[in-house]
Amino acid sequence: MKIAVDAMGGDNAPEAVVCGAIRAAQAYHEEIILVGQEDKIRAVLQAKNAENTPGITVLHAPDLVDMHDDPATVLRAKPQSSMAMALSLVKKGEADAIVSAGSTGALLAGATLFCKRIKGVRRGALAPVMPCKDGQVLLIDAGANTECTAEYLLQFGMMGSLYMQKIQGIASPRVGLVNNGSEDSKGDPLRKEAYALLKAAGDAGHINFIGNVEGRDVPLGACDVAVCDGFAGNVMLKTIEGVAKFMGGAIKEVFLQNLGTKLAYLACKKGMDRFAGQFNQDAIGGAPFIGISRPVIKAHGSSNETAFMNAIRQAIEYKKSGMIEAIEQSVQHMTAE
Repeated sequence: MKIAVDAMGGDNAPEAVVCGAIRAAQAYHEEIILVGQEDKIRAVLQAKNAENTPGITVLHAPDLVDMHDDPATVLRAKPQSSMAMALSLVKKGEADAIVSAGSTGALLAGATLFCKRIKGVRRGALAPVMPCKDGQVLLIDAGANTECTAEYLLQFGMMGSLYMQKIQGIASPRVGLVNNGSEDSKGDPLRKEAYALLKAAGDAGHINFIGNVEGRDVPLGACDVAVCDGFAGNVMLKTIEGVAKFMGGAIKEVFLQNLGTKLAYLACKKGMDRFAGQFNQDAIGGAPFIGISRPVIKAHGSSNETAFMNAIRQAIEYKKSGMIEAIEQSVQHMTAE
């Protein structure tokens, strides 16, 4: 398997990307193509004494996508950018998947343009896995589509269900529609229409739809797949991230108050480490664009080398899971009638 990695995407590129790729090549034994400015990539390889790492190859791309570039047009305007050339490898079948920490909008536009959506899928959706009580929850969509139709939300729910089956091993994932109340009468016209479509899909046995879920209940494990439009999903994702950072900092301050609290911390350190580990984004790696006909993994812009290694692992798992084939086989059930 060959994974194309945009070596120039992200806040810590290219060093974190290259170091993560080195670790991934050593751990997963798949071929990784580092796409970007060759002199900078090779300088990192040389500094890490990894110039001859098995499975690592370099493809020179002289340009790069800037976070201020127009996402809709940048890949056409910069065909020699690292992101565009990495996507081209996937399009031509010279790579099986792509990982990038670059602009989310540009990557989605490029994935749609170069790799195409699965036939019948209306929109690709960004779908991160987040920690929740007693497990994990998939949030779909988390920012790719700020304006949605009810049919989009139906497809997000069904594709998210397949992801949790194929990747997370949950036999019958609970699909919930994020709304401003749990009653079936709640919500704006979009949510009410989407509720009807998701309920019909549930009644037909295509998904395990459990109804509306409130935002506060998602982190409490109310569902395995949380369905929402990209605007609400992105707000929820960033809010949960912010609350987690705030709580982590507040707890740390409590334990650092005096000698007694510091000794108390030592007594419960293992438990605190497990708690902190639940919110470790680096261990997850990134989020897939579900609905695209090739595996496309979006790593967080601030990813370090551990996060990049795990994003590459995600790409490998996504390719091997049969996820894309499962959507192709189920897409006839994902249309509004």
